[in-house]
Amino acid sequence: MAKAHFHKNQRVFVRPVGTWALVERVVPHWTKGLDEPIRVFYDVGLGREFSADELEAEQDKPYRPGEGEIWRVLRQHNRWQRPDECAHHPHPGTYPVVVTAESDWGGWRVPGAEYDLDPDRVEAQARLIAQMPALRRLAETLVQIARLHPDLPAELGHLAREAREVLAEAGSPVE
Repeated sequence: MAKAHFHKNQRVFVRPVGTWALVERVVPHWTKGLDEPIRVFYDVGLGREFSADELEAEQDKPYRPGEGEIWRVLRQHNRWQRPDECAHHPHPGTYPVVVTAESDWGGWRVPGAEYDLDPDRVEAQARLIAQMPALRRLAETLVQIARLHPDLPAELGHLAREAREVLAEAGSPVE
């Protein structure tokens, strides 16, 4: 008897083809008199049905921000204003983009109208966001030091508690 390993709309890697696809249909093969199908195949829209051993489920790896990440501020060309129209900006003709991946795309951007309202504020936000992985590591280290040395001065203990609360609110409580 066979049971389904994948479900409809699940993303799977199709080994024989070497590509990712979505399961469009689960196709059980039944035999009269049995309560369960004898085989289960999967239609992933690639021209034939595949068995479970030809497919591989996408592994859900929990995202742990800050581990080996280097976020950085890049400058993008300002398409909505010419440099002479925005001479009051810190970097006329460009705006900041915080890149949060190894490639030079993906991450944080700000709408042009918001940047034009207060470019200095947005520039400061971009620099701060780019430093978040380092600040996270710093907060985690402070919490660990406070745990290992409970006799810290009261001010450092207070800072460690605040760091623990901020990390918990950000979704990464320190063990």
